[in-house]
Amino acid sequence: MARSALLNVMVQAAMKAGRSLSRDFGEVQNLQVSMKGPGDYVSQADRKAEDILFTELSKARPGYAFLMEERGAIKGDDDQHRWIVDPLDGTTNFLHGIPIFSISIALERQGQIVAAVIYNPAMDELYTTERGGGAFMNDRRLRVAGRSKLTDCVIGCGVPHLGRGHHGNFLVELRNVMAEVSGVRRMGSAALDLAYVAAGRMDGFWETGLSAWDIAAGLLLIREAGGFVSDMDGGQDMLEAGSVVAGNEVIQRALLKAVKKPLSAR
Repeated sequence: MARSALLNVMVQAAMKAGRSLSRDFGEVQNLQVSMKGPGDYVSQADRKAEDILFTELSKARPGYAFLMEERGAIKGDDDQHRWIVDPLDGTTNFLHGIPIFSISIALERQGQIVAAVIYNPAMDELYTTERGGGAFMNDRRLRVAGRSKLTDCVIGCGVPHLGRGHHGNFLVELRNVMAEVSGVRRMGSAALDLAYVAAGRMDGFWETGLSAWDIAAGLLLIREAGGFVSDMDGGQDMLEAGSVVAGNEVIQRALLKAVKKPLSAR
């Protein structure tokens, strides 16, 4: 695929940050797994990757604003463009030596995501897209899966953990989905979950309690791969609502209906 100059900037930044994460990932696997030490080490790895992304993207496009996991919102001279960046999505996986984590970069122009990159350096899988240009993984064109029945589908989700999310609500959602699908998967990186939907590896995905940097890039990937996304209310306010339901046209609609079904309806 031919990449624009803009997308090349994003890819180069992601690859450079990915090399830093890969080096640190090799080291963290050798550390004793405890809350002290590896946890601090991963935070340092996260910050290093974010520093690289901030430096590379700022150098290439001076004045663009940022929304970043660690640094938060950073105003720029150009109020029409904003980078939405997660330098390490899947921190818990990274800490435990599980090679499912990613760098996520999205460019928002006048409120719309126009380009995106998701990179898993552990597996060297690079997902790229530009608005109107299709979605790709390592230059292979992506399409969402074509299944039309939930009973045939593998669905991804996020699972709330200690101190995060509403566990009772999730258990209702999970019970409803479990009863209608072939399998449910929890990968640990929302950005990669969305990329997997775009690639047809999973048929759908839902999660709540997300931040904009978790999902901005994946939303465009899915749309450019022919998929559909909404928030948990069926609207298009995913970045503000912090929720997403994704799949092809039929499965996205069916999955949304399933997760919204009250437990008493079964």
